[in-house]
Parts: sequence; C-alpha cells; structure tokens
Amino acid sequence: MTGTGNIFSGVMPNRSMEVFTTLHAQPGLRIERIVSAGQASPPGVWLDQPQAEWVLLLEGGAALEIEGEEGLRRMAPGDYVWLPPRRRHRVAWTEAGRTTIWLAVHFGTKA
Repeated sequence: MTGTGNIFSGVMPNRSMEVFTTLHAQPGLRIERIVSAGQASPPGVWLDQPQAEWVLLLEGGAALEIEGEEGLRRMAPGDYVWLPPRRRHRVAWTEAGRTTIWLAVHFGTKA
C-alpha cells in the first residue's frame, strides 16, 4: 500500500467475513483497516495478542468484551480503546446490516 490514501476508499463489506487491510507495516508496527458487517468473535474465543493494540471505531457500531471489565464496552464512531499486550478481548457484536469500519494500530515486538 502507498504512503497516502483515504481510509474509506474501496470499502466493500463482505457479509460472510471481516476484511483486514494492512495500511502500513514495519518492524514492531502494523496499521490496519478492518471492515465488519455483523461479525463477532465466535462464542468462547478470545484474542490474546503479544503486542499492544489501539483501536478506533470510525463508522458503524460494535461492542467489545474485555477481560477484567464488567459488561460490554459499547463503541460508537469516534470511540477508541487501548489494549495492552496480553489483554484478552473479543468482539461481542458489530451492527448487522451496517458497515463497521475500524482503524487498528498494533505495536510492540510482534506487530
């Protein structure tokens, strides 16, 4: 991918799976756009990443379940969350019938 662009360019939701697009990568850093359309983490499946992640919801709606937090963290456009390394989390839901666009910044030893 080039060094410039538009985060919303070419967004085409896939109703059967999330679409991950790497916008920039270098050792220790990965920036990606994630396009969801009603997807969620499978029941009982948690993400447990060795790197930190900062994620911003740009469009749509979603809820995250974060280990150690009570209840779901509902997210609307403009909301962001910092997830330190090894903080288990999962996507509880993304809005069905509506495109949800995330910007995720992964950094650390294995970004």
